[in-house]
Amino acid sequence: MTRILVLYYSSYGHVKALAQAQAEGAASVPRTRVDVRRIPETVPQAVRERAGFQADDTPEIAVADLTDYDAIILGTPTHFGTMAGAVKQFIDQAGGLWARNALAGKVGAVFTSTGSQHGGHEMAVLSTLVPMLHFGMVIVGMPYTFGAQTRSDLIVGGSPYGAGTIAGADGSRRPTDTDLDGARFQGRHVAQVAATLTAAAPARHLAEAA
Repeated sequence: MTRILVLYYSSYGHVKALAQAQAEGAASVPRTRVDVRRIPETVPQAVRERAGFQADDTPEIAVADLTDYDAIILGTPTHFGTMAGAVKQFIDQAGGLWARNALAGKVGAVFTSTGSQHGGHEMAVLSTLVPMLHFGMVIVGMPYTFGAQTRSDLIVGGSPYGAGTIAGADGSRRPTDTDLDGARFQGRHVAQVAATLTAAAPARHLAEAA
């Protein structure tokens, strides 16, 4: 079995909706187990209530659990053109994993939500991929084989770097069918790549031993 982790942080449900679509796509690949987990909240309860954050009962995950997976698909909202603070804080706790190369060779992918088409959508994904490269992960985006990302008849989230959605300035715009299809495509693509790498690993180790 290939084990896929869809890990996300979501305040208003947009990233969570994409995470669920990513999980559906990954689970469509045979012999794939998918877990959906969320990054622990760092914003105080009183602030969350005033801001109207959505409650979320998805199980949280510990940094140490990341090593259990062959691929990690990470979702973050775009905050001022980069990843959310809670996501950065979570990643910053993974120094021990980096020190022993515990994530090297695993597949990494990113998806996001932002308030506007030019609100740092792509920058948030690209900056989140940077620590994955430091961990030695194999990066997978959302290639143009998902042709719907080139549509011009409506606002479309996502890019070759990863799936996404545009939430609108007030957060009222929900992910479109195209956005969700892109997330499913990326999830399936990640699972297929991870399965290929996982299957090749025993042969590689045997060759190295010889």
